[in-house]
Amino acid sequence: MFSVVAASAILAGAGLGSFWEPPKQLQGALLAFAGGALVTALAFELFLPAERETGLTSAAVALLAGATVFIGVDLLLDRKVGGREAVGFALVAAVTLDGVPENIALGVTLADEGSYALLAAIFASNFPEALGGAASIREDEKSRLLAFGIWAAVAVLLVVALVGGRLLGVSASDGTTALFLAFAAGAVLASIADTVLPEAFAEGGPLIGFASTAGFLTAYALAG
Repeated sequence: MFSVVAASAILAGAGLGSFWEPPKQLQGALLAFAGGALVTALAFELFLPAERETGLTSAAVALLAGATVFIGVDLLLDRKVGGREAVGFALVAAVTLDGVPENIALGVTLADEGSYALLAAIFASNFPEALGGAASIREDEKSRLLAFGIWAAVAVLLVVALVGGRLLGVSASDGTTALFLAFAAGAVLASIADTVLPEAFAEGGPLIGFASTAGFLTAYALAG
């Protein structure tokens, strides 16, 4: 069920974006909502359990390591793909980079009860990015089938990451699992600061602050 919900966000967004160009303000509001939801999920569903299991120092080191790895890979992709302004295929790379640690972490939580807050945040994040990315690929004189197919491949990759996280959560020790959750939290936090919220502000302007707040409250209610 978690895999279907996580993948359906990308497939639904890519399917819609293959035929329709979303208004910029709507795109920004959806991304801002996702950013707020992700902040709640990484704080309460990833970092807090890690800090309780391993202590603040170890969790903080893992958090910083996750952010460092994300930033390093992101800089490398920016050089290869041409920067965030090269939407479409650049968004595919960005969503893959953001989504892999998110989905692995979501899979790890399934070793217990699963995090509905993190699942909702991932859905809210993937849908608008796939929507805008598919529309950009199609506008670049590419076929609708190609636009949808590329994002479908991303969805499959992220499902594999989720399943891998589930296996990790079952086989690893509690301490190792906790450190990985903190590592993933750092990567997700860096992605919010680097990609999600700047992109939301560029598309939707200052009012996206309300959408971020709504996303935070929604994920907080689910986490509770």
